Amino acid sequence: MGRCITVAIAGLGSRGRDTYAKAAKIFPEKMKIVAIADVDPEKVRLTAEEYDIPEEKCFSSAEEMLKQEKLADVMFIATQDRQHVGHAIPALRKGYHLLLEKPISPELDECRELVRVARECDRKVVVCHVLRYTPIYRKVKELLDAGKIGAVVSIMAVENVGWYHMAHSFVRGNWSNSNETSPMILQKCCHDMDLYLWLAGKKCDSLSSFGSTYLFKKEKAPEGCVMRCMDGCKAKETCPFDAEAIYLDNKAAGYRKGNRNWPLDVLVPDGVTEEKLYDAIREGRYGRCVYHCDNNVVDHQVVNLNMTDGTTMSFTMCGFTAEIARYAKFMGTEGEMIVNMAGEIEDNEIVIRRFNADVTEERIDVASLSDDFSGHGGGDVKMIEEFLDVLSGEKEESPYVTSLEQSMESHYCALAAEESRLHGGRVVELDTFRN
Repeated sequence: MGRCITVAIAGLGSRGRDTYAKAAKIFPEKMKIVAIADVDPEKVRLTAEEYDIPEEKCFSSAEEMLKQEKLADVMFIATQDRQHVGHAIPALRKGYHLLLEKPISPELDECRELVRVARECDRKVVVCHVLRYTPIYRKVKELLDAGKIGAVVSIMAVENVGWYHMAHSFVRGNWSNSNETSPMILQKCCHDMDLYLWLAGKKCDSLSSFGSTYLFKKEKAPEGCVMRCMDGCKAKETCPFDAEAIYLDNKAAGYRKGNRNWPLDVLVPDGVTEEKLYDAIREGRYGRCVYHCDNNVVDHQVVNLNMTDGTTMSFTMCGFTAEIARYAKFMGTEGEMIVNMAGEIEDNEIVIRRFNADVTEERIDVASLSDDFSGHGGGDVKMIEEFLDVLSGEKEESPYVTSLEQSMESHYCALAAEESRLHGGRVVELDTFRN
């Protein structure tokens, strides 16, 4: 067994505190949190108590933590999108390896500079494209690489964002405004761009894209709605995006339905109760009317990609879906493969139909692939474990670990798609972004 890796965490939001920090409890022999930083003192206090972090290793910002001498082997950077590179570069120069939340940056020059500094400092940087690590997509990769459906000619992929996830994260939440964070196609869908290029072993040559903010704007507001859901809104009873209905009564997310985790712990990080939820809805950003927020990211977008080998992919992201799920159909020279990854394991599937006289069908028992499908279908925990094993010397390398250079391809595609969308869907050559 390799040595235990010490970790400093910059950013204690939903990903930093509620996802990545938990690995220290799952793998206590592999990971120990020794320093933390966040601008929210309550999150710092709660995390320090939970992981026994001494006061002198608790900091009020990533910048304050980065003024210290090197505190750990690796830094997990889970701050806001436009802060990533500003925190990553000084961390690299202090000698930290990095686990970097995606996206790297919405600015290509910053992405390139980070790649240069990481090489100069000879540090490992893993970007959190967690879907590569999930049991279902690892199996898909194995099947495609084995030629199960021949050569992949076309991919049809859909990201079903989910209506209440759209309202929570991308209208009311932290990722609602691309001027403060990043475009939706990068922030949400660089996952998908990385995933499908990797699964099929493809590289994009050119693409075009269309999309807009169709619904979540004041001119689409129903009659009688007000600035906050709890302030006497006359559309409250019929509005699916009513904050009280989502956070209290929604079947998947609601407190009264037994949920105590995401998204409720975003509203109330210090122990979810009904009283605290009502306080957050009445006073905080998550109680605002979805038609009167400061959002500007798209709520739907399509991207058509032409690959360097002449094959194609169509990708759709949409916030108006009943479920939070990813669906893909791989069409090959000898068959097709349908892959569905949803929130409930019983809804996950891999179906293979090979071409012959009868078109035989094979179904993979997804449930048998793992005993843990929590956190992005089992990807969150596996990603951290793989990275820790590489850093500790337990593994030489991992075929799934997403390096900065690998992640850049997904960023080229996403940012080129946004460029195309903003210019009426014009075709964008990817080499203009790479170079």
